Amino acid sequence: MTKLKTGLVGCGKVGHLHAKALLCTQDSAFTAVCDREADRTEKFAATYKVKPYTDVEEMIRRENIQLLCICTPHPLHAELAVKAAKRGVHVLVEKPLASSLADCDAILRAAKASGVTIGMVSQRRFYTPCARVKQAIVDGKIGKPILGTVVMYGWRDEAYYRSDPWRGSWKGEGGGVLVNQAPHQIDLLQWYMGEVDELFGAWANLNHPYIEVEDTAIAVLRFKNGALGNILVSNSQNPALHAKVHVHGSNGASIGVQTDGGAMFIAGMTNIIEPPVTDLWTIPGEESLLPQWQKEESDYFLSINAIEHYHQLQVADFVQAVITGRAPAVPAEEGRRTVEIFEALYRSEREKKPIKFPVAN
Repeated sequence: MTKLKTGLVGCGKVGHLHAKALLCTQDSAFTAVCDREADRTEKFAATYKVKPYTDVEEMIRRENIQLLCICTPHPLHAELAVKAAKRGVHVLVEKPLASSLADCDAILRAAKASGVTIGMVSQRRFYTPCARVKQAIVDGKIGKPILGTVVMYGWRDEAYYRSDPWRGSWKGEGGGVLVNQAPHQIDLLQWYMGEVDELFGAWANLNHPYIEVEDTAIAVLRFKNGALGNILVSNSQNPALHAKVHVHGSNGASIGVQTDGGAMFIAGMTNIIEPPVTDLWTIPGEESLLPQWQKEESDYFLSINAIEHYHQLQVADFVQAVITGRAPAVPAEEGRRTVEIFEALYRSEREKKPIKFPVAN
């Protein structure tokens, strides 16, 4: 089988995770990288023995790129994805899909017009405990999901925001904790609970006066199936990383996962401290399995390079989706749902009222 010629744009910290994944994926022929900064691009390309470019369309044309990973700051995702799609290139976008609904819809229109596949990175869906929660819901073990909650307490210091010039600004980052740190947990919530009907939210910058964007956000949600939900996410607790997604069912059973713990992870700068584990499980007859699962999950997580492994799983899934014509694990349409949630929360704060879904862009 002929391998797909793959490339990436965005030679920053998370770009290294994608590059390593593209290198080790069986049906990927990692060929070229692109970034606006020539020196950085050349160093990055030399590391992975691929060709450097500073113009994405030139790279696609000259190298016949068939699949592109986008690893740039969030507000640049849409422009690059649309350019690639118009040239018939399949695209995997680092989370979030974009920083606005308008940008998401531009991506989706381009994909539909060109017939290409576009997906979004949400590698926590590949965590064993996260998948276990989803399967229990699909199997009806908790009845109908009636309450879903996200809690994420974390910390970002001034050095973090100074580490890249785009961080902490509306223009450069597109938002704060909602756009950068919380999309993983928000994605899991909507994956478990289904589509949102209405959201009332608020956000604030509580203790980061040197940035423009929010460091804390809260929301109350009503889902289209009648269930309720709650989101509480923050970069204002030092030291902290404590992220949990829990789902409670109509039969009284509760299930959930601690997705992150120990200390905030920064791609290329820090390591993951605590393994993700199933941390809540009261399904009748299965309660006693919790300690066993936690040990198995922890042992496995600590036996692999967790920083790279789950990106590799998602990149491999996306490559196979393109080759076989099936949908990827996280299609662009589901990436849009996460953006719709945080855009609704921003609007709710601005308009001081609940926001009905679908949210107009």
